[in-house]
Amino acid sequence: MTPTRLGANNLGNSLAVVNCSQLVTLSGPARPRVGPELRELSIINDGALLINGERISQVGTREEISRLIDTGHADCEIVDAGGRIALPGFVDAHTHPVFAGTRAAEFEERALGVTYQEIAARGGGIQSSVRSTRAATTDELVASGKRYADWFLRTGTTTVEAKSGYGLTLDDELKILGAIRRLDAETPLRYVPTFLGAHDIPPEYKANRQGYISLLIEEMLPRVAAEKLAEFCDVFCEQRVFSNEESRAILLSARDQGLGLRMHADQLSLYGGAKLAAQLRTATADHLEHTDGEGIAALASAGVQPVLLPGSVYALGSSRYPAARAMIDAGLAVVLATDFNPGSSPTPAMTMVLSLAATHLKMTPAEAIMAATINAAFTLNRGAEIGSLEVGKMADVVIHDCDDYRELAYFFGVEHPWQVFAAGESVYER
Repeated sequence: MTPTRLGANNLGNSLAVVNCSQLVTLSGPARPRVGPELRELSIINDGALLINGERISQVGTREEISRLIDTGHADCEIVDAGGRIALPGFVDAHTHPVFAGTRAAEFEERALGVTYQEIAARGGGIQSSVRSTRAATTDELVASGKRYADWFLRTGTTTVEAKSGYGLTLDDELKILGAIRRLDAETPLRYVPTFLGAHDIPPEYKANRQGYISLLIEEMLPRVAAEKLAEFCDVFCEQRVFSNEESRAILLSARDQGLGLRMHADQLSLYGGAKLAAQLRTATADHLEHTDGEGIAALASAGVQPVLLPGSVYALGSSRYPAARAMIDAGLAVVLATDFNPGSSPTPAMTMVLSLAATHLKMTPAEAIMAATINAAFTLNRGAEIGSLEVGKMADVVIHDCDDYRELAYFFGVEHPWQVFAAGESVYER
């Protein structure tokens, strides 16, 4: 596949990134990538690019870009990558980035053999974060959210899908979504909001499940939609959380309100979440650790993108990872995400996820990079704007201190980014 090359000879650029040993453009068809396409990174060796304002205006070799600068743009700011690699910013398509407190004590308990389900059954887990988040003010949530935004940026992520779900009352869910809106405005990180009021049944409704589902459908979703606080609605479809029938009712109501659909599916058991996602043609089905061949075939037939979260499997000490290779072989446009949250995956580092994808999902480094950039962007309806380094797209560019793109997954536990640009602005520099 030929990388996107020079556009029109317009030298109104303000910034040039040059001397990239590999400019990993990911240019290609304007749709999610599948099958062998997942390995076609469209690399320009000794590459460079020009940025005009927030957008990429030219992409090519260092020689081509240098010639343009020399012949008509002497005032262009030059960033010398020093022979490092450059990629688009990671697009993290599944995060829970607004919460109060931590669950470090539960992490210690799990190390001693207590299971996630046992902790949840006694009122820990999600409910622990709900109690802390309900007690926090919007300002406090924004303050902690800014700390996490810095973590995302310094590890090379420039866009996140951001779920609510730690409030589980109308006011507290609106508070979380309001905090996400403020973080989008007040940090360089780009947020795509998702309403996850169906994250769990709150304790005050344990004896009245239908009452909470009615609250979700009749009050929460209309308010969220009316105030345009979310683009998507998600549901945790699982035994002892929301049944298939309950999930269907909530998601259909969300669709009626104009929201896109996402699902937590088949994470803890083979419960039929993938098949429900296929029936509803949701944008994504996430987790899928227990999804079988029938579920994979259903997702492929419906064109639902799987979002795989190996960080949560790792952090929970489990050994059941989703069947990524079977999904790729079935023609699914696989996505990788961190599942950043305070309980089951407290990491913002997409490079750690790339490593887990290679070692436990048996994805190649190229497939993992594609899954964490352009494929993720398409799940958020932003494939035309972000996820690759192509003319006209947002200038989300990360220079990594590596010689080869495969090193991003190979050297794990390392913060690779040397400089991060979001919408053409330098937002992190080592």
